[in-house]
Amino acid sequence: QVQVVESGGGLVQPGGSLRLSCAASGFSLLYYAIAWFRQAPGREREWVSCFSSGDGSRYYADSVKGRFIISKDYEKNTVYLQMNSLKPEDTAVYYCAAAPRTTESYYHCSESVSAYNYWGQGTQVTVSS
Repeated sequence: QVQVVESGGGLVQPGGSLRLSCAASGFSLLYYAIAWFRQAPGREREWVSCFSSGDGSRYYADSVKGRFIISKDYEKNTVYLQMNSLKPEDTAVYYCAAAPRTTESYYHCSESVSAYNYWGQGTQVTVSS
């Protein structure tokens, strides 16, 4: 069964760091686009970062560039989101999402929620003093 499960959320002070994990099962990260989204209360789900499905190119939303880093561990079949220099506006539920490789996603992963087939349950990140 194809599944992704997030973990690692919690409470952190502004300027602090947190690492989220997305454990994948039932498929290989080699053949899927993987994305991180987040959703704050009362707001639409927002794309944060992703890996393309083919060459593994990394992409970031402007709001997190220079602060967040997406990475893969193929041995553990896990994707990580290292979040540094956290700001209160980063507070949200963070979701991991996956989609099988397509021609369109080989080099460029989608920023659209509708492009992803599988979603995790979400993990809460709260940035506050």
